[in-house]
Amino acid sequence: MNFHQYYPVDVVNGEGTRCTLFVSGCEHQCRGCYNQSTWSPSSGEFFDQAMEDRIIADLNDTRIKRRGLSISGGDPLLPANLQSILKLVQRVKDECEAKDIWMWTGYTLDNLTEAQREVVGYVDVLVDGKFEKALADPSLPWRGSSNQVVHRLT
Repeated sequence: MNFHQYYPVDVVNGEGTRCTLFVSGCEHQCRGCYNQSTWSPSSGEFFDQAMEDRIIADLNDTRIKRRGLSISGGDPLLPANLQSILKLVQRVKDECEAKDIWMWTGYTLDNLTEAQREVVGYVDVLVDGKFEKALADPSLPWRGSSNQVVHRLT
């Protein structure tokens, strides 16, 4: 898996201060997407063990309290990303006490594959659905268009 950007301190993508990872690869390619540079799975940098370790260390850093991890993209639930994302979310839940995980995906909760559902089983808040330019509303919290749904899973 590749990633496009990592913010060790972020206050925009989810509630509270967070770490945020933008992964590469999205098959939805929604018209009007603000993050088109993440569409290609080969764009960005390789997500290696050192990057995963850095995220875990940042989440556990007591100098800057973070509420959790946000994962967006691209699409973290793109089939090619699932193995790396599953490993990451498992580590967050195992090694980062009381941290929540937020995730954005163009897939819908009702139509996830078994492998995607396994990943979502570790997620606390899932924002699902493709961005629909005709339904865009900048006043909506945590989503870009009114068809997208914020699921509080835990």
